[in-house]
Amino acid sequence: MTSKRKHWLVAIVVIVAACIGAGLLWWQLHPRGLGPGFAIANGRIEATEIDVATKLAGRIMEELVDEGDYITAGQVVARMDIEALKAQHAEAVAKVAMAKSAVETSQSMLTQRQSEKAAADAAVAQREAELDLAKSNFARAKDLVGKGAMSKEDADTRRAALHGAEAALSRAKADVAAAEAAISTAKAMVITATANVVSAQATVDRIQADINDSTLKAPRGGRVQYRVAQPGEVLPAGGKVLNMVDLTDVYMTFFLPEAQTGQVKMGAEVRLVLDAVPQFVIPAKVTYVSDVAQFTPKTVETAQERQKLTFRIKAHIDRGLLEKYVRDVKTGLPGVAYVQLDPQTAWPANLEVKLPNE
Repeated sequence: MTSKRKHWLVAIVVIVAACIGAGLLWWQLHPRGLGPGFAIANGRIEATEIDVATKLAGRIMEELVDEGDYITAGQVVARMDIEALKAQHAEAVAKVAMAKSAVETSQSMLTQRQSEKAAADAAVAQREAELDLAKSNFARAKDLVGKGAMSKEDADTRRAALHGAEAALSRAKADVAAAEAAISTAKAMVITATANVVSAQATVDRIQADINDSTLKAPRGGRVQYRVAQPGEVLPAGGKVLNMVDLTDVYMTFFLPEAQTGQVKMGAEVRLVLDAVPQFVIPAKVTYVSDVAQFTPKTVETAQERQKLTFRIKAHIDRGLLEKYVRDVKTGLPGVAYVQLDPQTAWPANLEVKLPNE
C-alpha cells in the first residue's frame, strides 16, 4: 500500500468518525419519539426592533454609540444641530417679555380709567346737589314773584340756573358712561395682553421641547444594530438615525400545520433549542397564534410541506430571564421550537430547561 493511499484512508476514517460523533451528539441532545403531546417546528430568534429617529428636519451633530453597543433606556445616543432652534428660542423669550410689558401697560391704563370713573361719579354727585339747589331756588323764586317780593327778571335768572344744573348733570352722567366704556376697553386690553403672554410662553415651551427632542435618547434598553445615518448628514423630519433591538422582548417565530395549530393554547409551554448552542434548552411561552393560514416560508419548508397551509406562531422568552442574560442574547439565530400541545404530557429529560451557569 502506497504512502499516499494510506493518507487518504486515514482522512476518510477521521471524517467518518467526526460524522458519527456529531450524530451521536445530536442524538443525545435532541428528543427522540416525542409523541402526539408535542409539536416541532423550525424557527429563528427575533426581537422587537426600534428606530431612533429625528422629530424635526436637521443635521446630525454627533452620534454617541456604535453598532453592537448595548444601551440603556434614556441613554443619549445622538445630538442634532440646534443653532437655529436656539435663535428661535431667544426670539420667543423676547416676545414673552414684550407681552408681559404690554400686560403691565394695559393694567395701568385700566387703573387710570377706573380713577376717571370715580372722578366722574363724584362730578355726578356734585351736579345732582347743584340741581337740587337750583330747583329749590327756582321754587322759592316763583313764590316770591307771586307775592311781589321778587322781580320777574330774578326769577328768570333762577330758572336759567336750574336748566344749567340739569345740563351739567347730564354731562356728568355722560362722562360716567364714557368712563365705564373706557374701563371695559381697558379690561379687554388686559385680557388680550395676558393671552399674548400665554401664547408667547407656549411658543417658548414648544421650541424648548424641540430643543430637548433634538437630543435623541434610547426609548428602551437594547443593542444597536445599525447606524442608519452618520454625523453631518441632513435628515428630514422622522429621519432614522439608528436601529436597535429590545433584548428584553425576544421571541421565536415558527410555523405549524393546521392540525397541530388547533391544539396550541395561548400560554402553552415551549422549549427552544438553538443550533448555535444545542446544549441549552430555553423556556418560552406561546404569545401569538395567527388566525390566517399561509404557506410555510421557504426558509423552513420542505418540498412536501409546500402544499400545506400553516399558521404563524410566536413564543416569547420570559423578560426576567432575558434581563439576566441580556448581554448574551443574540437575534437571528436559527433553532427548533418544541411546543407542548397537551399540558398533561411531561417533558422528556433531554428537554428539561437547561441554561448557562446552571
